[in-house]
Amino acid sequence: MKKFLSTGYIFLIFALLYAPILVLIIFSFNESGSLSEFSGFSFVWYKELFADEEALTSLKNSLILAVCSSLAATVIATFAALGLHHMRGKFVKGAIKSVTNIPMMNPDIVTGVSMMLLFVAVAGIIKANNFMGFGTMLIAHTTFNLPYVLLSVTPRFNQLDKSLSEAAQDLGCTPARAFFSVELPEIVPGIISGLMLGFTMSLDDFVISHFVSSPNFQTLPLYVYNQTVHNVKFSMYALCALIVAIILIILLAVNFTGSVSNKSRKKRNKGVA
Repeated sequence: MKKFLSTGYIFLIFALLYAPILVLIIFSFNESGSLSEFSGFSFVWYKELFADEEALTSLKNSLILAVCSSLAATVIATFAALGLHHMRGKFVKGAIKSVTNIPMMNPDIVTGVSMMLLFVAVAGIIKANNFMGFGTMLIAHTTFNLPYVLLSVTPRFNQLDKSLSEAAQDLGCTPARAFFSVELPEIVPGIISGLMLGFTMSLDDFVISHFVSSPNFQTLPLYVYNQTVHNVKFSMYALCALIVAIILIILLAVNFTGSVSNKSRKKRNKGVA
């Protein structure tokens, strides 16, 4: 009985999580463009999607912003985690970790409004017009991505054997070379996980982007939101289905790469032993 209930509970959770996505993907192939009846399988909405220049431009903007912000956040967070790893003061270290967690606990609307007020104040100081745009969105996305990437990279540093870096330095490596040669290869899975998390969150963000964007630079979530005034095009279902498929492929590739690296690491450890 317990096994039956646990299996049913897990099935219910997965159904709630993935049923909407599955419905979206199925009806993106619906020829009639209706959510109440599936009239026939067709790629008509995918063809319409690739003919919609505004949607493709918004998608391109979202991808560029997500890649740039996730890369910037990953680089900053990796070196921040390195600094925290080598920091000796426990009180200061704990305080910094607590402060970096604040953006994750803040509601997105608070972060978005605060970012908007900051950029408006800076624009007033330097007397700049049309200050909002790609630059402000890049800063905002990098800022809210930082804690999540840091949360992915920090545990990898905690698992490192400090004697490896010390041994490399005893053999003549500089601290920088010891980091890139010894420590960095060991934390690569955490860096990749943080990078993918930052990319996904940036691609998905609407609230913060809404406050720091401009009409000259529109991301895909903003484009979809602007359509809700009228009826959402069925080509958007096709676009969402493509995004889900791409992210699924990337996640499978990352997990496969991580499992391969873990197996090779275990083989190396057995060989050394």
